[in-house]
Amino acid sequence: MDIRPATPLDRNDIYHIHWSAFAADEREMVAKLAVDLLFEKTSPRTVSLVAESEGIIVGHTAFSPVTIENNENCRGYILAPLGVKPDYQKRRIGSKLIAHGLQQLSDMKVNIVLVYGNPEYYGRFGFKTDTAEHYRPPYPLEYPFGWQGIVLNEYSSGTLPAATACVTSLRDPALW
Repeated sequence: MDIRPATPLDRNDIYHIHWSAFAADEREMVAKLAVDLLFEKTSPRTVSLVAESEGIIVGHTAFSPVTIENNENCRGYILAPLGVKPDYQKRRIGSKLIAHGLQQLSDMKVNIVLVYGNPEYYGRFGFKTDTAEHYRPPYPLEYPFGWQGIVLNEYSSGTLPAATACVTSLRDPALW
């Protein structure tokens, strides 16, 4: 399996990965988010990765920048979404995408990565709810226990707790 940066040519594959990986009530919204993030111009840039197995794109994730209120010294990102084709799940593809992305962000001197998801799953990578409690999510959360963070590179914190602001593609309260 190879992991590489996603390109606009991967649009349909990325859409179908998330559409097939998510429940019926979420699939359209998450698939659209994944494609929107692929085309959204952000500064710093969004990191969008695909996993290929035998020439077939089987997984995708994106890490997009977040702004942290009153803390220009902190470079933050959010991991969303993460999807693997159902026939390829339980093969650590999602884990490899996350690890690859976190390493890339660490090399970019990103300080913190946030995620809204299953604590059991994301906890395996070092994400913790107590790290994220210092950063208010952009919208009220349906499941507050899912808001987690991991520090990649230490930084001097500004005023905490701090509000976070996300890229345009994530500015839909229904995603939260």
